[in-house]
Amino acid sequence: MLEGTAKANRVHIGFFGRCNAGKSTLINTLTEQQISLVSPIAGTTTDPVSKTMELLPLGPVMIVDTAGIDDTSELGVLRVERTKTVVPQMNMAVYMMRTDVAPIPEDIEWLQLLEEQKIPTLVVYNEVEGYTGADFIKAHPELKAYSTHIAIADVSDGAHRIELLDSLSRLKPVDEEVQSLLGGYIEEKDVIVLVCPIDESAPKGRIILPQVQMIREILDHHGMAMVCQVEELQDTLQHLHRAPKLVITDSQAFEAVSQIVPEEIPLTSFSILMARFKGKLKDLVAGVQAISQLQSGSKVLISEGCTHRQQCEDIGTVKIPRWLQAKGYTDLVLEWTSGGQFPHDVSSYDVIIHCGGCMLTRREVLRRIDVASVQGVPIVNYGVLIASLHGILQRAIAPFIHELE
Repeated sequence: MLEGTAKANRVHIGFFGRCNAGKSTLINTLTEQQISLVSPIAGTTTDPVSKTMELLPLGPVMIVDTAGIDDTSELGVLRVERTKTVVPQMNMAVYMMRTDVAPIPEDIEWLQLLEEQKIPTLVVYNEVEGYTGADFIKAHPELKAYSTHIAIADVSDGAHRIELLDSLSRLKPVDEEVQSLLGGYIEEKDVIVLVCPIDESAPKGRIILPQVQMIREILDHHGMAMVCQVEELQDTLQHLHRAPKLVITDSQAFEAVSQIVPEEIPLTSFSILMARFKGKLKDLVAGVQAISQLQSGSKVLISEGCTHRQQCEDIGTVKIPRWLQAKGYTDLVLEWTSGGQFPHDVSSYDVIIHCGGCMLTRREVLRRIDVASVQGVPIVNYGVLIASLHGILQRAIAPFIHELE
């Protein structure tokens, strides 16, 4: 995680199409590596296979090879459904079609799906000997509506690699415009104090992704990052010749840190900044109001974007339920999801409590917020909730109050 661009911050490119359309072959050609297994046997690719790459001129990307969309076997139907679950996470797509096989209804259905999801899509017509792409297009005018961006080439021929890469690079990845954790807030020579507790839940030998990203962003802006634990925070502040521009803490230490940091020094959390960076901070702040309406029997979904081994003081399964109970919210019906799992139907929940989303793409975080919004379910993230439960939410969002008005 520390050696390259985080997976969640890479442009996600999904490769879709029928069995043996040439998806895996194209991926191997573009990357000049044997990333995907190629075989004349239909259905070689089963579940979506992801691989991080540096793919110039696109830069750091996540390539996702998927199963054929026309696999009608019992297991194949499940594979197709699994493929559909990754579509909302993609920033770009490649849809493959062979020139020696006529389109089928599923081709049109998937092209429509990608269009509905507003995913920029390159349609690649894989030329098979004796069947030209030009003739294929002329014979199938029904594809014209989905052919804003096309490429025609024998994808197994490495000589077409640069041409295919150029075609792909003309697409503008959706929802991945330049984002910034501290955008509009940090200036050159600003001092930012980062409070990073190292406890049993901290990964051995390293710090967690949001903390790494924050340090890098401060360096990118030629600011100065001061990193400490809660126990050293008081001394850190006293050793500074001038007050820091901002103190950023792990949400779990909000209460202790707020008692140490003077009121005149702005204070917020990694999770709140992550909500600002990837989601809709305004919606998440509004969602916390639903917590006060919880009563015995209220149904709450606690969702994490990553999967990890739960520990005795796990924030999602232990600490948040404990904090809710301490505030009088007892006998709640709690359910949990993690990783790529997030229900399509969330209408039965009274509120959704989501993690900061550091392991999810911005597109996926926004999708989850929108799913909740469309179904009328309030959603709040860990940082906003914890700040609210400890009575310091207004202070924690004060640095960005103009964005919430």
